[in-house]
Amino acid sequence: MPRVKGGIVTRQRRKKILKLAKGYYGAKHLLFRTAKEQVMNSLAYAYRDRRRKKRDFRKLWITRINAAARQNDLSYSRLINGLSLAKIEVNRKILSDIAINDPKGFASICEQAKKALAKAE
Repeated sequence: MPRVKGGIVTRQRRKKILKLAKGYYGAKHLLFRTAKEQVMNSLAYAYRDRRRKKRDFRKLWITRINAAARQNDLSYSRLINGLSLAKIEVNRKILSDIAINDPKGFASICEQAKKALAKAE
């Protein structure tokens, strides 16, 4: 069987993996086999967490809105229901920002939601 030399393609492929593994702890940035395993895991985590980040931020916004709404004698679900009845379309990211940076403005939004809820009952 003829000898196969580890040509330029193999070296390029390995260099690409080791470049992606730059900064990893221990042998994971030095040895090709362990680096390849870690890079595959890292890319999978990155893919997964790009989607998870959206969930985590939405959860955070809802928690902040709920805390601010309860200071204005409303629960989160009643606030959102009141806003939809009042035809106020504000997404949770902006609502959370208003709750943190402008408590008076958030209180006025809560009042409008309360009025809409009272009309509906």
